[in-house]
Parts: sequence; structure tokens; C-alpha cells
Amino acid sequence: MGGQRDVRSKWGKTRVILRSRQLASHVPETRPMNRASLKAMLGKYGMVYVKPDIGARGIGVMKVAKGKRGYMVHYGTVRKRLPSFNAACKWIKGHRRKRNYLVQRGIVMVRLGGRPLDFRVMIQRNERRRWEVTGTLARVASPGKPVTNGSQGGTIYPSKRILNKVAGRAAAPVLLNRFRTLARRSAARLAIRYPELNELGLDVALDTKRRYWILEINTAPDAKPFVLLDDRSAIRRIVKLGRRYGRIYDLTIRKAKKG
Repeated sequence: MGGQRDVRSKWGKTRVILRSRQLASHVPETRPMNRASLKAMLGKYGMVYVKPDIGARGIGVMKVAKGKRGYMVHYGTVRKRLPSFNAACKWIKGHRRKRNYLVQRGIVMVRLGGRPLDFRVMIQRNERRRWEVTGTLARVASPGKPVTNGSQGGTIYPSKRILNKVAGRAAAPVLLNRFRTLARRSAARLAIRYPELNELGLDVALDTKRRYWILEINTAPDAKPFVLLDDRSAIRRIVKLGRRYGRIYDLTIRKAKKG
């Protein structure tokens, strides 16, 4: 396991990150999903996300909320109201395709135009094998979807522009620096367990109280959203460093939109 460059299990990466006291406070409670853990988490938080332990591009992610009149499951553009917990479990089971899933505390993210948004922070090994943050961007969910991924039709913006809008011009650079620090600490922690890692893509959410959270860490992150930024310096640097360790990126834009 120590030689892995692409660590696919979200639960495996989460457990490593949770060993750091500094990082653990930025990780929403996450558990392997079963009936008991789903019920407990919904009772505790009211809203959760369930996601495949091994998966990418937001595929298979569902938002589940407990309400006064049952449960609401949001999957893709489908919103399904179900009358009971048993009915919700049955519906989720029918759409999870026998994969192992995780249940994660739902973060009430800041929004733009009523749509949830988050941030991607790219960090890579540079020429001296040191970790370098090579790019950040903001992702706004496609209308009607609970996930922000560009591959799901999300809209890509420069991070600073979005932070200026949702947090104010004074707070924006402070938050951006904190996101970068989070990426550096995450990379350092994961590299202890997986020393052959060369790059990470952190998905960071900002909640309505300006707390920031690590939603997920990708060890083979998609670089194509950076193509949509007017400033081309990030994508040039990402590709240059990636080439040094044999990474070839697909930079063809298919569904993501430019903000």
C-alpha cells in the first residue's frame, strides 16, 4: 500500500487525515454507510450526503434530508420524497449498484444564485519533490443538482472572484490562504502513509458560518476545469509538473461551463 500513487478509497484517505488533530476539525463526520449509521447521522444532522467509497466525478452521490413529512433524496436532477426511513433506504439501495457507500455530515454550503458551491485546491510535487499549491478554483453546481463537479455540468470560476462575493473582499484572501494551508497539511499527512503520492485535489466547502471543510481528497484529480480560467498560469504549471511524474491529463471540456 505504501507505494500507491492513486488511493481510491475515500474512507481510507479519511482515516489517515483524521489522525491529524489540525485536520480532523475540518473533516465532516464520515462513516461507512449501513442502515444504522445512516439513521444515526440523519438523526444527528438532519441532512447528509451518501457517496460511493470508490468513485469519481460526483457519480452516485446523493443528498438525503430528514423532514417533518418523511425524507427527501436528491440524486442528479431527481428529487424524491419518501414517507419513511425504510422507504428511503430501499430507494437508496436501488440506486447504489451494490457498491460500498459512505455517509457524511451534510455541510450547508454558501451558495451563488441559489446553487451550492465549493472550491478545488490542486497541490503537486514540484521539481524539488516539495508540495506546491498549483491552482485553486470555485465550482458552482449545475441548476437542480446537489454536486458541483464540472463533469456534472458545474460552472467554473476563479476562487477569488467567488470569495469576494460570498465572504467579502477583506475575508477572501484570508480564506484562500487557509484553503492552501489545508492542502499543504493534507498532503504532508497523506504522504506519510502513501509516500509515492504526487498530486492531490482537495474539495473544500465553505459553510454559512465561514467554517471550511474538506469534503473529499482526490489522488488523481481532474485538471480540465483549470482550462476554463482566464489566467492560464495554473493549468500550465499543473501540466508541467504532471509531465515530470508521468501524468497525462485529458483537457477536453465536455460538460463544465466557464463562469
